[in-house]
Amino acid sequence: MDRSTIIVAGGTGKRMGAAVPKQFLLLKGEPLLFHTLRAFHQFDPAMHLVLVLPQDHHETWDHLCGEFDFEVQHELVAGGSERFHSTQAGLAAVKHDGLVAVHDGVRPLVSAALIARCFSSAEEHGAAIPVVPISSSVRELTYEGSQPMDRSRLRAVQTPQCFRVPLLRRAFELPYDPAFTDEATLVERLGVDVHLVEGEDLNIKVTTPFDLQVAEGVLGAKG
Repeated sequence: MDRSTIIVAGGTGKRMGAAVPKQFLLLKGEPLLFHTLRAFHQFDPAMHLVLVLPQDHHETWDHLCGEFDFEVQHELVAGGSERFHSTQAGLAAVKHDGLVAVHDGVRPLVSAALIARCFSSAEEHGAAIPVVPISSSVRELTYEGSQPMDRSRLRAVQTPQCFRVPLLRRAFELPYDPAFTDEATLVERLGVDVHLVEGEDLNIKVTTPFDLQVAEGVLGAKG
C-alpha cells in the first residue's frame, strides 16, 4: 500500500528564545528538521515525504539544504495560518489513496519501530495515534479552583498520527474550527474511532532549550 508522510513545521520558536525558528536550530551539527525527515526516509526510502513550511521560510530552507548537502528527497509545500490549514495543504500533495502520516517537524527522535506501529495500525483500523502514560500528577481547573484527576485514565498524544488517505480527506472537508488540536480530533468528528498505539517517551517535541539538550544527549548516546 502506498504511504506518504506530511511533516508540519510551522513553529516560530518563541518558547525556545532563539533568533531562528526551532526547526532550523542545530542538533548534532545540522538543522533539527533534517533529523526528522531522515527518520522517515530511513524507515522507507521510497516513501513520499511532504514538508510543510511557512512560505517565508522556504528560501531559508533551500539555503540550508544546499549548505549542508541535504539529499533526502521531499516535496516542499507552503503552510497556512493554522495547523489545520498547513496539514490540509500537505494533504493536497498526496495523490494516492493509501496511508498517510502527519508528524510534528520538531519530533526528531521518532523511531522506525514507532512509525511502523502507527502505519500498521492505521492500515488495520483506519486511524491510529501514538500515546504515552502521564507520569506527573494532574489537576483540572474549575470555577472554584482545581481538582485532582485520575492520571491512570489519561494519555499524552504524540505523532506520527496515521490514517487511510480517503478518511483524512473526508475529515478535512469539515469546516475549520479553532478547537481543532490535531488530526485525530478532526477524524473523530466523522464518528470514526481512533486506535491508540503505544508511543515512546523519547519521541519528545523539542520546544524549549532543555528539550534540545535532551535530544542532543539521546542522539549522542546512539552514536
